[in-house]
Amino acid sequence: MKARREALDSAYEVLRDAIFHYRGAPLGTVAARDPYLVAPNYEECFVRDFVPSALVFLMDGEYDIVRNFLGTVLDLRVQQRVMEGHQRAPGLMPASFKVVTDPEGEERLVADFGDLAIGRVAPVDSALWWMVLLRLYTYTTGDHSLAASPRFQEGIRTTLDLYLKESFETSPAMLVPDASFMIDRRMSVYGHPLEIQALFYAALRTALDFLAPTDANAALRKMVLKRFQTLRSYVRIYYWLDIQRLNEIHRYQAEEFGHEAVNVFNIYPESIPGWLDGWLDNDSGYFVGNLGPGRMDFRHFALGNLLSVIFGLAAPEQAQRIIMLYDRRWDELVGHMPVKILYPAAEGAEWAFITGNDPKNVPWSYHNGGSWPTLLWPFVGAALMVGRGDLAERALELAAQRLMVDNWPEYYDGRRGGLVGRRANYYQTWSAAAYIIASRLLEDEAAMNVFRNLMFDELDPGQERQILAS
Repeated sequence: MKARREALDSAYEVLRDAIFHYRGAPLGTVAARDPYLVAPNYEECFVRDFVPSALVFLMDGEYDIVRNFLGTVLDLRVQQRVMEGHQRAPGLMPASFKVVTDPEGEERLVADFGDLAIGRVAPVDSALWWMVLLRLYTYTTGDHSLAASPRFQEGIRTTLDLYLKESFETSPAMLVPDASFMIDRRMSVYGHPLEIQALFYAALRTALDFLAPTDANAALRKMVLKRFQTLRSYVRIYYWLDIQRLNEIHRYQAEEFGHEAVNVFNIYPESIPGWLDGWLDNDSGYFVGNLGPGRMDFRHFALGNLLSVIFGLAAPEQAQRIIMLYDRRWDELVGHMPVKILYPAAEGAEWAFITGNDPKNVPWSYHNGGSWPTLLWPFVGAALMVGRGDLAERALELAAQRLMVDNWPEYYDGRRGGLVGRRANYYQTWSAAAYIIASRLLEDEAAMNVFRNLMFDELDPGQERQILAS
C-alpha cells in the first residue's frame, strides 16, 4: 500500500504540473511535461487526452477547469482552415489546441483540426469525447444550464448534423478513415472501428438526454433515437465473438445473395486467424475490432471493448464475458503493464502491409500491440462494474510497481509490456490521470459515484414512445 500511496502522490504532481491557464483561468492539461518531448505537439491539450484529467478534476470537485474546457473546445470550431481547397463541416471539433503569446504579451488560442497530424486526418473522436464529457460534467455538478444554453444546444445540433449524415451504405455504424481516433497512425482500422462505434453510441445517448424536446428538434431527436437503437443491436449481434459464434463463422457458406443470406457480410472462413484456435473458452468473448463487406477484423481492441462495457453498449452477459476474457488471457492482454491496446500485433509481411513499414508501429510497440497505462482507468472501471474487483486490484498493483519508477511513460513495448516505449514521452499526463482514477475508484465510493455518470441506463420505453410520437 505504501508504493500505491507514493505513486498516487507522484501522479498528482504530474497532473498538477500539466495544468495550463488562459488569461488567468485554468483551461486544460498539456499532453506531457517531458523536457525532451518526442513530438512538439505534446505541449498542446488534446481533447481525448484531457478526458481522464477532467474525470480526476470532477472527482476532486474542481469544476471550473472542465467547464472552461468544454466551452473553449466548442468555440474553437470557428478556427477551421480550408485545407487543399476543402472546407470541413462546422460540427467538427479540434484534435488539440494551445495558448500562444504574441510579442505584445497578448494570449490567444490556436487549434489544430488534423492539419498538423500524421496523414492530415481530421479527429473523428474529438466531438464524441466532448459529448461524453459534457454529460459527465452535467450529472456530476448538477449544472444543467450549460448543456441547455443556446450556445451548447447549437453545438450539439451541428455535431449531430455532421455525424448523422447519410452515406453510401446500410450499416448504422460510423464509417471513418485510418488515424482518426486514438490509433492515429495507419493500422488498418479504416471502416467501422469498434472504438468509434462505442463513442458514437455514447454521444447519441447524450443527445437524447440533452437535446431540448422542442418542435424544431423533433425530427432530429427521432433520427438520433432510431440510429441509437439500431447501432446498439447491430454491434451486439454482428461484432460479438465467442466460441459459439466462431464456430458459426467457421462453417459459413460464402457468396450468398438475397435477404435470406446468413453470411450477410460475405466473411470467408479462411480469414479466421490461426491464433484464435483455442484462444476463447466457453465463458469469454469480445467485440471484434472492425466489420465491413468481406471483412471481420478479429483483433482485440481494448478501449472499444472496455468503453462498450462502461457505456452499456455491451449487453450485461457480454460485459461479464469481455472482462472474463481478461481473466483467462491476462498474460497476453495485460502482462506486466495494463493494458495492451490491441492483440495480437501485426508482424513480418503483415506489419509492412498494414502499417506501411511504420517504424513507430513496429511489432509490440506503440499502437501495434503496445501497452498503454492510460487504459488502466477504463479497465478498472469496467472490471468494477461487473463485480471483478480482484482484477481491478491486480491491474493497479502492477501499475504501482512501475509507473512512478519509470517516470510515467506514455506507453510500454514488448509482448508482455515489460519495456518502456522506445519513443515514449515521460511524464505523460493521461498515464498519471489514469492511475489516479483507478486508485480513487478502488478506495473512494464518492469517486465511484462520479464514474457512474459515464454509465447509461436502458432508455425508458415511455421516453422512446414520446420521442417517436413528437
